[in-house]
Parts: sequence; C-alpha cells; structure tokens
Amino acid sequence: MLKTVFFLKTRRQEKSIQKVKFYSHNHDGLEKKNLLAYILITVKSGSEREFLKQISEFKEVVEANLVIGENDVVIKIDAKDISQLDKFLTEKLRVLPDVFLTTTMIITEQIKPKKA
Repeated sequence: MLKTVFFLKTRRQEKSIQKVKFYSHNHDGLEKKNLLAYILITVKSGSEREFLKQISEFKEVVEANLVIGENDVVIKIDAKDISQLDKFLTEKLRVLPDVFLTTTMIITEQIKPKKA
C-alpha cells in the first residue's frame, strides 16, 4: 500500500504540527503511484473560459471543467507527491492574475469507471 505523508497545521496547533498518513489505493487492486487532487477555483468574473484554456496547458492538469455554482473551474491534477502539489499551487496556479480563491481536495481513494 502506497503511503503519502504530509503535515497539517491548524489554528489551534500553531506551535505543533500534526503528521497525517494516507494509505491510497484504487479499487482495481493497483496502488496509486501519484497524488491526485481536485482543485476548485474561483476566478475573476468574465475570465472563466480564457482561464480554463490557460490552465489546461499545465502538465499536472489531467482534467479541467467549467462549472456553475460557488466555484467557476474544477481541475484534477496528478502530482508526484505533496511537495509537487504545493509547488503547483503556489508557483503556477495562485500566481495567475485571475485566480481569486482555491480549494484543494486530495483524493485518498478512487474507483475507476468501467470502460465500455
């Protein structure tokens, strides 16, 4: 089973960092080799379609969707590890001028859809 380790820091734990382990696998019996995550993105009004085209060019982005609701864009990324995820978020995504807010959800277990 693949182990991905990262650290969480909460407001109550300003001085101490809690170590959290994820044991990830797919239901097809194969271990997940990389860290997958969904990122919900709110962008500047009117820039949604252009932003979607721009973000889909990043190598880490495996899926990019324009959505209606609280967020404007949802992407799925494939990162080697938590460090690469952090680098993508801080050096590629959040520096884009149209990005207003991001929410990251790390995938801990995934069921692959059956192919027809």
